[in-house]
Amino acid sequence: MTSLDKPITPDPAGEPSADQKAVTQAALFDAFGGVRGTVETMLPGLLFVMIYTVNKDVKMSAIAAGAVAVLLVIVRLLRKDTVKHAFSGVFGVGVGVAFALFTGTAKGFYLPGMIYGAGLGVAFTLSALVGFPLLGVILGPVFKENLSWRTRNPGRKKAYTKASLAWGLIFLAKYAILFPLYWWGDATQLGWVLIALKLPPMVLAVYFTWVFLAKAPPPIDVIAEWEAKEAAEEAAKEAAKEAANETTKGAARHRRT
Repeated sequence: MTSLDKPITPDPAGEPSADQKAVTQAALFDAFGGVRGTVETMLPGLLFVMIYTVNKDVKMSAIAAGAVAVLLVIVRLLRKDTVKHAFSGVFGVGVGVAFALFTGTAKGFYLPGMIYGAGLGVAFTLSALVGFPLLGVILGPVFKENLSWRTRNPGRKKAYTKASLAWGLIFLAKYAILFPLYWWGDATQLGWVLIALKLPPMVLAVYFTWVFLAKAPPPIDVIAEWEAKEAAEEAAKEAAKEAANETTKGAARHRRT
């Protein structure tokens, strides 16, 4: 995997360089959890659907899904791996488990995630339309550019806008399929369709993001700028202190003569 600390060298011809493509890919893997994070996100829901399909026991299915989600977090903690994706997954599964146990229906397990996903679709779309793309807010810190793309890097703002719109439309299309199933289909059908639609829309959205950002201008590393500014200020203070000491020493020598 390419390091995110590696500087990006723009191609003089204006085409995305190999470094730029590789760093963009590395940042997206870091932001969205990569293959392992995707598997950990899918596994609890898959287990719920499988158990419910076999015995139609909502309680057993929900508890098993919740237990697996917690186990995945524990494994990451023991391995001292990053847990940000695992914790977000276990939170989502936990809410679904609570809804399933409270309502006593398998559809209750799916509803919170569906509402959240549809809400994300609306948020991504609206943010792109108003010129403050949500994907830029999410990925800005990953690329160490924070929000500099808004005012200092119009090419990246345009790329983030396109990518956010792609995420929004893909999510909205996904839930346009799922909500009718929630209302009129049975829980088993809904569960398997949810599993089937878990990965492909995400892969498609991440692919579009990679395409747009790989062609965009390199990010402005505001962290490096801040560190350089701080170092320059510190050097100026040291220089001023040295000059003051030399002045004091010169005055003392003058008084002695």
